[in-house]
Amino acid sequence: MPEKTFFTLIRHAHVYAPEDLGVTDFLIAGEKIAAMGSGVEAPKGAACRTVDLAGARVLPGFIDSHVHMIGGGGEGGPHTRTPELLLSKVTVCGVTTLAGLLGTDGVTRHVESLLAKARALETEGLSTYIYTGAYQLPDTPTITGSVRKDIVVIDKCIGAGEIAMSDHRSGQPSVQDYRYIAAQARVGGMISGKAGLINMHMGNGADGLKVLFAITESGEIPKTQFLPTHMNRKRSLFEEGFAWAKAGGYIDITSGINPEDPGSQGAVKPATAVREALEAGVPLERITMSSDGNGSMPVFDAAGNPIGVGVGDEKTMFTEFRDMVEKEKLPIEQAIQVLTANVAKAMQIYPEKGTVGAGRDADFIVITEDFLLQHVWARGQQMVADGKPIVFGTFEPKE
Repeated sequence: MPEKTFFTLIRHAHVYAPEDLGVTDFLIAGEKIAAMGSGVEAPKGAACRTVDLAGARVLPGFIDSHVHMIGGGGEGGPHTRTPELLLSKVTVCGVTTLAGLLGTDGVTRHVESLLAKARALETEGLSTYIYTGAYQLPDTPTITGSVRKDIVVIDKCIGAGEIAMSDHRSGQPSVQDYRYIAAQARVGGMISGKAGLINMHMGNGADGLKVLFAITESGEIPKTQFLPTHMNRKRSLFEEGFAWAKAGGYIDITSGINPEDPGSQGAVKPATAVREALEAGVPLERITMSSDGNGSMPVFDAAGNPIGVGVGDEKTMFTEFRDMVEKEKLPIEQAIQVLTANVAKAMQIYPEKGTVGAGRDADFIVITEDFLLQHVWARGQQMVADGKPIVFGTFEPKE
């Protein structure tokens, strides 16, 4: 592990911020990028580590807006609950910022535990946020008894989620139930200066986005209050999202949903989904991608019975980023925006997050010409070197 210094000077980095800035130098001071430009130097007499990247590509660290930090699942019984997240399993994926949530199980998993895990991961080096709530409405779990109050008084809470819609695992709430929680999140966000975002789990139900359109048709609650996710889980839902995004909303593509996986037949490959959305006229800034990392990936039979389960992996984010560029032929600056700046704007943590530049948080990744993840910095600390983790969580086995 490199010696830790307050100053680190990065030389000859080809920076995509996400816009292409060409080859430049930048100085890290603590957790921030203090200065950027040719010939930048550390203060005279200060101890400084120098890293020469020899023209390697530097990109903003990925922001994963949908992670089951304390595990997810449980649809097939207690033995199908997925385990808690480990620090190095995040960093080796290029993820430096993540937002945790609950899913199907809002009974044996608790928002209080999620908050504690988020604090632990932040102590270990990442930047973390949480959503309050779980799939079910109207009695979604909270810490204070109120979605609005959770957002206002809990520093890490930026919204509510993962709230289920068009899914047999939801609480089958009314349109008014959805409208009420959206209003609670919106006002909570306004009072606290946060996003007040609703992370909306979209299922396979026939209603699709129908209720979201109904909630927002009056214009009182803006479409940007919602982040409907898993939009690539089936073709009809994905294409319904075009109209939603063109009307001002976000569509979130799940990198962990792939048509080649069991239970995901009929899904749209994530990298392909981004290209197709752009070709359909969806504005680039309205497309985001998250992993559903560490959540369960259940397989159901025709009657809705669980017959198998897998675990979501954040590594799919880097895989789909690479495929956006190499297979779908998108420019790097467009592909990386979907995983960084767009997500930061939806979560209202931009420009501190989601971009590389002076005054911004020192969260960035370094990739090779052949798209291998080489190094990762989070909050100014190098977490991954030569593709291997060098910082580990408190209870992780050290490699």
